[in-house]
Order: sequence, then structure tokens, then C-alpha cells
Amino acid sequence: MLATNKLIVNTYNLLVVVFVALGTLATAYGLAVIGSTVGQPSFYTYFKLATQGEPGYAHTSNLIGALNGVNSAGAIIGCLTSAWTADAYGRRRTIQLGCAILIVGGALCSGSANIGMFLAGRVIAGMGAGILAVVVPMYQSEISTAETRGAMTCVTGIMYAFGYTFAGWMGFACYFFPADSVHADFAWRFPLALQCVPPLIVLAGSNFIPYSPRWLLGQDRREEAFQIVQHLHASAGDPDHIAARQEFYLMEKQFDLDKQFQPRFLEIFRTKANRRRSLVASILMAGDQFLGKQAGNVMSVREKLLTMVGIFVMTNYGVLIYASLGLTGFKPLLLNACWTTFTILGNIWTALYVDRFGRKTFLLIGTCGVTSALIFLCALTATYLGTTNTAGLNAAVFFVWFFILWWCFFVDATQYVYVSEIWPNNLRSQGTALGISMFYLASEVTLVAAPPALDKIGWRFYLVLICPSVCYIVAIWFLFPETKGRTLEEIGSLFGDDHVASHWYGISEAEKEEIARNALKLSKSGRRPEESYALPPLDAIEGKRGGEMVERVGKE
Repeated sequence: MLATNKLIVNTYNLLVVVFVALGTLATAYGLAVIGSTVGQPSFYTYFKLATQGEPGYAHTSNLIGALNGVNSAGAIIGCLTSAWTADAYGRRRTIQLGCAILIVGGALCSGSANIGMFLAGRVIAGMGAGILAVVVPMYQSEISTAETRGAMTCVTGIMYAFGYTFAGWMGFACYFFPADSVHADFAWRFPLALQCVPPLIVLAGSNFIPYSPRWLLGQDRREEAFQIVQHLHASAGDPDHIAARQEFYLMEKQFDLDKQFQPRFLEIFRTKANRRRSLVASILMAGDQFLGKQAGNVMSVREKLLTMVGIFVMTNYGVLIYASLGLTGFKPLLLNACWTTFTILGNIWTALYVDRFGRKTFLLIGTCGVTSALIFLCALTATYLGTTNTAGLNAAVFFVWFFILWWCFFVDATQYVYVSEIWPNNLRSQGTALGISMFYLASEVTLVAAPPALDKIGWRFYLVLICPSVCYIVAIWFLFPETKGRTLEEIGSLFGDDHVASHWYGISEAEKEEIARNALKLSKSGRRPEESYALPPLDAIEGKRGGEMVERVGKE
């Protein structure tokens, strides 16, 4: 919390956030690298697979789908694992576990001697990716201040974009490896091996990653937690750590209150507030899979691009889409790398402005933009699909990229911020795991169900997308509360929790003074003394308080 409205980011805090996000870079790279892998001729040669246009390509197409499907299945297992280990052993240990599993999976894929070994590697890599997809944004939100939490957690989205981009450009570079070389399979093995590098870096430096102070409080390790908060949120204008004291004071009060409400089995579904959170997390992460994120089957050249619109599919099948458009050689790989590079700009923009304009605002703007793109695509494909009208078909392709713009600038990074911050401290790992699991589960459904649906009803399939997208907008408007600027502990009041110990959002000056007094009572170990003692005059701490907080027990 800060004494002024100027946004100040602690350099150490930012470095920790970026460092752990290398794990999500590897997660995204592992998801996307298969898109570059299937663009390498040597991959088909080594595994004796038919290429596009050859007899037997249907088997190859099914196998490529399986490579993505088993990866998502492994990710769901990883999400469920993270829900338990993040509480039992801590966020840091869970990050280490996810990195270790991802390294094993990446090594198996890179060194595959047969397709069975490759599939096994994809499953294991998916498990590691699922663990990191849950624990990294959750950890980032827990070590950030209320004012910077959106930007800090958006680093997850930025690293996802970097991971997709890295995979795209690596695939493009390796394409130029001589096809007649005795080591031609280097062109697809080397990019797969690089998936192991980011988690190796994180694992090597993991002992320097601080424990989450909120997890430490849950283990009654208060002194460690207090020291970490002071270190993470120190600033030159606050040498006495008044801001950190205020933040920790409110964190401690909430944990003391939470001890009276021990979580039960499936607690995330037991109360009205938690059921609403579960619904919101599920709608958020599964619903965005239906914002045009569908896959096409073997159709005509131009049809395939127009019916496969969507970020998830574009990242996994982009190279094949461009090949189906008649592009040959390195061009599909180049175009795939270019569009993923564009998404970096959108995610960075989100990080800069999501704390100013709010999560709900961004989600609404992005979803409305994506839905409008789908409506235009529906009209254009209904009119021009199957014709030789180049202008009409090119207009439809434009709206594919129009879709991507709205997605990466407003939705992509925002979803990770929101799904990890809406849960109380003692349920955050389970709740975040639920949301991310729904993301991977929905991706399984869309990638499997969409192709036959597209074959049966063609362009009318867009109507199937538009209707859920409109419902998605309505759900965001009515069910999703705005969380910007609030501490993690007070967000519960927005969902109807009746045991929120304190608030600081939108308080009066008198309440600021009161919270400053209480924060100054903390001992060096972070404990509140049972008896009060003489306090310094308020003018002595004026300008140092750093935050807008207040104790309001039971209501906002």
C-alpha cells in the first residue's frame, strides 16, 4: 500500500514475479512447439507419417490431434495435483515440482525413439505445465500489493505470449536445417529440447524465491512472513516499512479470523459465496474457449482458415492452416511466428492498464470485440465461403485477425489475474486449479467436437459460437464483481463472505489514521501485542502510512 496515488513497484518484487513466470513461458512454449514441430518435414520422415496431400494423411491428422489432446489431459492432472501440493508443501515447492516434471516430459519428447514415447512425453510435460499454470499466477498475486497485483499477475499472460512466440521463431529457424543431413531430425528435436531450459533456470534459482507470505501465515510462521513482506514491498520513500506493516497487519487479522473457519472437503462448493466463485472461475476459463476457439477439419483451402478462428487453435495448428491456404516452404512457419509476436504487445498493454481500468471492464470490452468479429465472420462466410470472390474471403480473413486483436489486448492476461485473486487465502489453490482445469477441459471438448460439427453444418457453426458468447457477456456483467485496487483479503466481501476481517478500499482519512496506528503496534516478529502502548503523534507518521485501509469487520 502506498501513501500516494503514484504506482511504485519494488524492483525485487518485480524480479521475483518475472523469474517464476519463466515456468509459464515453458508451459506456453510446450503447448505451441507442436505447431512448429508438425511444420518440419523431417518430423514426418522420422516417424514415417504421411504429409498433407498424401494417402494416409487422415491418420497423421488424427495423431497430431492426439499430441495436443494428451498434453491437455496431462495438464488437467497437473492442475489437480497443484491444488493439493500448493497448500501442503507451499507455492515454492510446487513450482519446483512443476519444473522438474516439465523437464522430464520435455526430455522424453526431444529424445523420442517412437511415437509412443513422444505421446508419453507430451502427457508428462502436460502435467508439469498444468501445475505451473495454477501455482505461478496464484503466487504472483499473493506477493503483490493491491495496487500492482493486476500488472504483476499479467506477467503470466506476457510470458505465455513470449512462449508462443519463442516456439514460432524457433520452428522457423530450424526449418532451414539441411533436410538431407544425417542429423535432419535436429530440426524438430532441438526446439522440443529447448522446452527444458526455462524450468531448469527456475529450478536452479528456486531456493532464492521467497515463500508466499500468505502461505507462511497459514503455517503460523509469522516472523518469516513479515520479513518477506517488508522485503518485497520496501520503497525508498518508506524507510520504516509503514506500508508493509499495514499490509501485513490486515493479512494477519484475516488469517486469525480464518482459523475459526477450517475448510471442509470440497469447500469451494459448500457455501453460496464459494459456489459463486466456482461458477465465475468456470465460466471465465471454460467460456473463453468458446469465443471462437474452435478447430476445423479437412476442408477446402480457404474454409479451413475461416472455420479454425481462435487463439488456442491458431497456436497449435497455425502452420497447418497456412499450408492449407497454399503457402509452401518456410512461409507458414514465418506467418505463424509473426502473429504470435503480435500477441506480446497486447499482453503488455493489458499489464499497463488493467489496474487502472479494471478486470471486469477489460473482460467486457474484449468479449464484445471478439463476439463482433464472430458476427462478421458468420455473415461473410455464409455469403462467400465456397465462392471465388477473393475480396469477400479476404475480408473474412481480416476478421480472424480482428478477433486476435481483441483477445490479446483485453482477455488473455486478464483471465489469469482474475481467476487467481477471487479466492480466499485458504481456498486459493483449489479454486485456481478448478478454473485452469476448466480451461484445459474445455480445450479438449472444442478440439474434439468442433471438427465433426463443422463438417455437418459448415458456416452455421458460427451461430453455435455467437450464442454462448453473448451469454458470456451477460454473465460477466451480472456475476463478475470488479476487484481492482482491493486487497486479496477484502475481495471476499464482493462475493458475499461474512467473515472478512478488514477493508481499505475507499476509506475515509480518519480510518486511514486508525489503520496506521494499529499497524505501528506490530512487533519485529509481525505479531500484534495484546496490550496497547503509547503511540507517536500522527503527524510523525504522516506521509509514511502507505495505504488506504481500514478495519471493518463483517461488511464492506
